[in-house]
Amino acid sequence: MLSALILVPVLGAALIFLFPATLPSSRFRSLTLVPLTGLLLWTLALAAQFDLTQTGMQFTERLPWVEWLGLNYHLGVDGISLPLLVLNAGLTLIAVFASGPNLERPRFYYSLLLLLNAGVSGAFLAQDLLLFFLFYEIELIPLYFLIAIWGGKRRGYAATKFLLYTAVSGIFILASFLGWVWLTGAENFDYNPNLTASLPVTTQLILLAGLLVGFGIKIPIFPFHTWLPDAHVEASTPVSVLLAGVLLKLGTYGLLRFCVGLFPEGWSVAAPTLAIWASVSVLYGALTAISQQDMKKMVAYSSIAHMGYILLAAAAATHLSLLAAIAQSVSHGLISAMLFLLVGVVGKKTGTRDIDKLRGLLNPERGLPLVGSLTIVGVMASAGIPGMVGFIAEFMVFRGSFPVFPIATLLCLVGTGLTAVYFLLMVNRVFFGRLSDIVIDLPPVQWGDRVPAIVLALLLVVFGLQPNWLVRWSDAEAATLVPGYSIVEVTQTSSAEIPPSNEVF
Repeated sequence: MLSALILVPVLGAALIFLFPATLPSSRFRSLTLVPLTGLLLWTLALAAQFDLTQTGMQFTERLPWVEWLGLNYHLGVDGISLPLLVLNAGLTLIAVFASGPNLERPRFYYSLLLLLNAGVSGAFLAQDLLLFFLFYEIELIPLYFLIAIWGGKRRGYAATKFLLYTAVSGIFILASFLGWVWLTGAENFDYNPNLTASLPVTTQLILLAGLLVGFGIKIPIFPFHTWLPDAHVEASTPVSVLLAGVLLKLGTYGLLRFCVGLFPEGWSVAAPTLAIWASVSVLYGALTAISQQDMKKMVAYSSIAHMGYILLAAAAATHLSLLAAIAQSVSHGLISAMLFLLVGVVGKKTGTRDIDKLRGLLNPERGLPLVGSLTIVGVMASAGIPGMVGFIAEFMVFRGSFPVFPIATLLCLVGTGLTAVYFLLMVNRVFFGRLSDIVIDLPPVQWGDRVPAIVLALLLVVFGLQPNWLVRWSDAEAATLVPGYSIVEVTQTSSAEIPPSNEVF
């Protein structure tokens, strides 16, 4: 059952190449929508069969692969990965629907989108550490080409920077995985947190540090963030949707699955430092967003700030905060996808994303009133207005983290206030006021640009009013993910428990 989530997009990409390259771009888009629609329906069918009361992996598949290397084809899904799988399927479908009708090399473009979807799904499903790493690295190849070929003027620079950062991220992750297998004496790379108990705390911290750097680059967390604004600014709108909505979630998923799940005691020791790191990243992203003139770059820095909330929630490691980390991952995916879609429409219709050059886009006759209204909805969701999914996700983060890290939580609350500041500045300058010269005689907005944003806006409201539809899938699994160590107690006694360096191994 789970293998279909990987094989269907791979086969779809292969079948697309059987058609002649001379077909129009719209025909390739229609062909790509067929397997992606089936993929979304299949993912929803898995969710319908998912047992909410059961913890651990469901629908597991396991086949020996390279046994002498300890690599097995081992797949499974639980409450952490299921919401992200649905998010991946849904946003890929939206990205294809939002792709332009006159793309160059459409056969290659849509094949890359399908392969990207397969790589991300494989990473969410992998229950073998080495298998996860393989999928984690595979997904960067199609994304590199999607930026390098269909990006903006500096697409080569942005794509190369993304590739280098992600490659370094993979090196740190692989080194930690290899170290874990070697030091625990595991026979293979199967995900087994019980083996970590045999490791001294110092050893756990060393291995955990490698994972934190690796996934910190992917999330990204300050100061490993510099690749993200460049990638977003140069990437096309559909690629930015997938980058912010899905690709960054590989980092948050790895944070929960492999950092919290695999090294619970080490995580408890490192948690206070991580909470400080989260608050710094939130404030840096928010303050930097205020100074941006490019709408797309502002949304990119906002993304950095909001991903910091997930690190804070994971650091607190309470049942509610871990549940909030999963909810915030989905919430951020929906909100950022919607904002990047709408910013892309503004840029395409007006020819610029410069905040200082745009005014009056809410004008009902000569502006972009529907785009402006939907942007306000997305901004409200990002700022945490009640009734939107952003509010419930961030409220859960703060409610679950405050008892453990009150100061860091209050600092992150300041970041929420700053979100309202920079997005209100953007909305006020771009959509209100007198019409600027470049807003006159804008081309009409097609339904291909409207429908994806409308669907996402509805989801923001639906999950905001019925948050249980979002969190119910992960509640049981979040409870099992809570470390069996009190963060406060471990922090107070860590200096006495950590053995001298010559006893680590």
